[in-house]
Amino acid sequence: MTSEGDIIVRLYDETPLHRDNFIKLAKEGYYDGTLFHRVIKDFMIQGGDPDSKGAPKGKMLGTGGPDYTIPAEMVYPQLFHKRGALSAARQADEVNPNRESSGSQFYIVWGKTYKSGELRQMEKQMAMQEEQSVFNSLVAEHKKEIMDMRRNRDREALSALQDELIAQTKAICSERPRPQFTPAQVEAYTTLGGTPFLDGQYTVFGEVESGLEVVEKIQACKTLRGDRPEADITMSMEVISE
Repeated sequence: MTSEGDIIVRLYDETPLHRDNFIKLAKEGYYDGTLFHRVIKDFMIQGGDPDSKGAPKGKMLGTGGPDYTIPAEMVYPQLFHKRGALSAARQADEVNPNRESSGSQFYIVWGKTYKSGELRQMEKQMAMQEEQSVFNSLVAEHKKEIMDMRRNRDREALSALQDELIAQTKAICSERPRPQFTPAQVEAYTTLGGTPFLDGQYTVFGEVESGLEVVEKIQACKTLRGDRPEADITMSMEVISE
């Protein structure tokens, strides 16, 4: 339940750690009185920060939560960021390389609809990002060697190693399936909408079964600094069935 209306979500059995944690917190009343503290139009609505409960105007929110994280459960491409997807928020890759989820914070996707050509272009970008990720991993493996070459100003050796790592990157990526949206993703993103650029990055663990119109209303609200809604939007939760 929210101050803007009721939203009913179904939790996925494919993500049992997130499912069980969400149910546990809901039963404990952990979310009751908390806010949708971060709202971005045509993107998503985010809540679950315990520090948002009764938070005064102007207080920056988004860092609160229990003293644990949840291991990533990305069942991709089966579970993806279509409109209405319930996903776990998390810290950035730089400090969270395993992409573990926040113990309590979540977001509900709104997003937008895409044309087929936009999705194809996104697939190309995903392939480039994968290549960059593989290349960065190889560079990390040769970090000491690279530092020695730089210290000795051995540009020729650096150039040769770079060419070698690029060749290795292309060989590794050529053996992997090319990033491509499934027919189900294409159908959802071109008709219903969503945020495909988040796929494979965050754990999707449920979806809205009813109340999508409430999500639409919340995502369109007026916001202030930090993407916090001007008028507080509160929530409370109850478990309908398990």
